[in-house]
Amino acid sequence: MEKEKQKAVLEAILFTMGESVELSKLADVIEADKKETKALLYEMKEEMAAGNRGVDIVELDDSFQMCTKTDLYEYLIKIAKSQTKYVLTDTLLETLSIIAYKQPVTRADIEKVRGVNCDHAVNRLMEFNLVKELGRLEAPGRPLLFGTTEEFLRSFGVKSIEELPEWNPVQLEEMKEQAEQEAKIQLGV
Repeated sequence: MEKEKQKAVLEAILFTMGESVELSKLADVIEADKKETKALLYEMKEEMAAGNRGVDIVELDDSFQMCTKTDLYEYLIKIAKSQTKYVLTDTLLETLSIIAYKQPVTRADIEKVRGVNCDHAVNRLMEFNLVKELGRLEAPGRPLLFGTTEEFLRSFGVKSIEELPEWNPVQLEEMKEQAEQEAKIQLGV
């Protein structure tokens, strides 16, 4: 398959799928190796930027997705007339941080760090598609394991979990103190 045809196929797949597609699957479809396919995707990304197009190709954990450029989001809102918006409270952010840094993690592991029940926070994060179930732990009771989603990566502007910043010991201590205060309030102490 010629190079321009390969690019057209990649563009059609990424546009149609609407979600990320693994590099290996894209390579198989255009009958190229992963290195060649990745080079084509980056070339397409550059062409889109140079052509001042409304879309971009983003890489997320060895997968690629076609997305609207972030600086054009306000125009999409005018058309859609409704903005999907979620508010991440301190509790949700703390829970999300624990999941992001310790994944795969069980509810009990999260509660051990926070010191309080996390059912509501985990459920809300799943509603926002920032957290998902990854399976079950091979242990008594087979508790669910949780981890972050591609939406989490997009929302926080990172390509993979490895790009997350290091834990700040001072902030970690503050988070523990806040969790202890929450626990006291919930217990009515």
